[in-house]
Amino acid sequence: MPSLEAESEALKDLLREAKALAVRYYTLTGKPLGVTGEVAELEAAEKLGLTLTEVRTAYYDAILQADGQTQRYQIKGRAVDRREPYKGRMSSIKCNADFEWVLLVLLDRATYEAIEIWQARREDVLVRLEAPGSKARNERNSLGISQFKSIAKKVWPLGATSGR
Repeated sequence: MPSLEAESEALKDLLREAKALAVRYYTLTGKPLGVTGEVAELEAAEKLGLTLTEVRTAYYDAILQADGQTQRYQIKGRAVDRREPYKGRMSSIKCNADFEWVLLVLLDRATYEAIEIWQARREDVLVRLEAPGSKARNERNSLGISQFKSIAKKVWPLGATSGR
């Protein structure tokens, strides 16, 4: 059985391959490969010290144990053009369950490397999603990146300013 360190290195190697493949696929087709969510989850876990949950855990993707409490995170990823990183929408946010935070991982479309990670409280996301307005927001639970930023705090890279 491989050691935890060997498994971690194998996962990092696989992630590098997936990123390279996603970049090549987008370059050739102009369409995403469909690995953005998985890459975002791995980037968030690595950069923020989160533990990813079992596959298909409903409503949240990672946890953080701190001060005897468990914080649950729903992670969303978006591959963006580095020149216009806040253009576009997030995928649907599943708000009808217990979790504390939503993370948005912005990935550079040219490399699939993380550019920024933003964090918003579930309550703030619910208020924004329930506000009167667009069908995308109200019916599909989807926020624009700039809308999410307005209620979120930049948590990576460290020392960054917040959107609030």
